[in-house]
Amino acid sequence: MTESVDNVLSMFRSLGGVEEMRNLAAEGFAPSTRYKVNSHIHLPPNFSAFQSVADAVLLAAEQDVRVLCASNYYDFNVYGSFVAKAKDKRIFPLFGTEIISLIEELVDGGVRVNDPGNPGRMYICGKGITKISPLSARAAALLGFIRGSDEARMAEMVARLDDIFAARGVDVGLEEQAVKEMVVRRHGCDVDAVVLQERHVAQAFQEALFQKVTPADRAAALSKILGVEYTAGPEEAVRIQGEIRAHLMKAGKPAFVKEQFVNYPEARELILELGGIPCYPTLADGAKVICEYETPVEALIDNILGMDVHMVELIPIRNRPEVLTDYVTKMRAAGIAVAGGTEHNTLDRIGMEPTCVGGAPVPEEVKDIFWEGACVIAAHQFLTLHNECGYVDATGNPNDAYDSAEDRISEMAKLGAALIETYFTKTKEE
Repeated sequence: MTESVDNVLSMFRSLGGVEEMRNLAAEGFAPSTRYKVNSHIHLPPNFSAFQSVADAVLLAAEQDVRVLCASNYYDFNVYGSFVAKAKDKRIFPLFGTEIISLIEELVDGGVRVNDPGNPGRMYICGKGITKISPLSARAAALLGFIRGSDEARMAEMVARLDDIFAARGVDVGLEEQAVKEMVVRRHGCDVDAVVLQERHVAQAFQEALFQKVTPADRAAALSKILGVEYTAGPEEAVRIQGEIRAHLMKAGKPAFVKEQFVNYPEARELILELGGIPCYPTLADGAKVICEYETPVEALIDNILGMDVHMVELIPIRNRPEVLTDYVTKMRAAGIAVAGGTEHNTLDRIGMEPTCVGGAPVPEEVKDIFWEGACVIAAHQFLTLHNECGYVDATGNPNDAYDSAEDRISEMAKLGAALIETYFTKTKEE
């Protein structure tokens, strides 16, 4: 981890002491109006819509999103820059992560969790992570396994794609290191911070194809490479990247390499080793047919609590307003804190404040719950930085200082709101 991350953590501690902040919360110190929040974005060098951290923060500031949580895969060095840029633009930054895990018994049963194409595969997030500098020995080991498995898989997929392109008439000569260097050039990051994703690889091969083949010849070349007729425009880079993934890189396709995942207990353990809140990302009607694990919502609530998870998040751009409202309000009523974000994990420059399918606004009652969830994350992050129990303890159990889940969420949200307002007051004074 970089020294800048250490400085960031120190800055957050310096906002005030725990008792001071609890007193402010008890006095009702909070923003006069609810801030716009986004509790899940990916920052480069993760594949995202942004060219840089500054790009993401500037877009959030221009759209008046004042609380922003980065949720990167498997490397956190960029968080130092994120918090520094956020402070400059008066945005309250939150730390998070996202992990892909596997539940073998659900694979065998064909049960889809929150990945509509892969039974048993489960995305799980960590919110309010703070133990990122230095990493514990166990966190370093788990991250090392995940990154090592991903790197081996991506290297093999790049090699297979390169062979396919060459055999089908376009010799681009790409290897894994060249793809990593493409990411480094684009985002100005250290190569050690790059965790290649399928989208990075597809983009690299699309760009190499564009260099080798003129627009007039691309449809024919792509038809041969993909093994299906390509009929879209020759300049549609994002469409072509998607076609490369769909026809060459997915399960059953010639460049596919089977993933190696941590299991769910290991993923949850990693989140707790990082000091975070395990958080279940809910897909709901983001799948054409809602995943078996997630329907009905009452069964999903039982599943989530059965996993010892006490926070969920949704990405509303996938959801119809009425479905979003149904899931969010019922989960919140069950004593589960709820957050909402956008991901921004494609090249699409969607708005920074979450909206529903087709740009429909998120209902106001859901926005209130998302704001509350962001405040809970802020409070957890603050408390754990002061070596106190946050929303959950080090084993993932709910903080037992409260009489009920409702009290826990409410009091944590008040503390987080006081902290956020303190941050804005102090940054305005500087």
